[in-house]
Amino acid sequence: MLGAILFMKELNDFYNHGFGWICRPCERELAVIDTKPQKHSRVFQEGEAESRNPVLSNVALAKWTDKTQRFLTCPRCGLTEAVEKS
Repeated sequence: MLGAILFMKELNDFYNHGFGWICRPCERELAVIDTKPQKHSRVFQEGEAESRNPVLSNVALAKWTDKTQRFLTCPRCGLTEAVEKS
């Protein structure tokens, strides 16, 4: 799978930061919103430590919409982009 990432063309709305695909518009929007200090560390937000409904530290993390990994979708804004592998 890592080899597939190396041969993909540059995407307009998503980029791979090494741990997954990030939605660029949502990341910009969340950077503006995320100016307030957090009360808890990321450990308490992402794991099973505090609740059954964990909150990811990056909600702009995109997901593949199909098994062939041809389309990425942002669960936050619904933006979808086709991925061409070269």
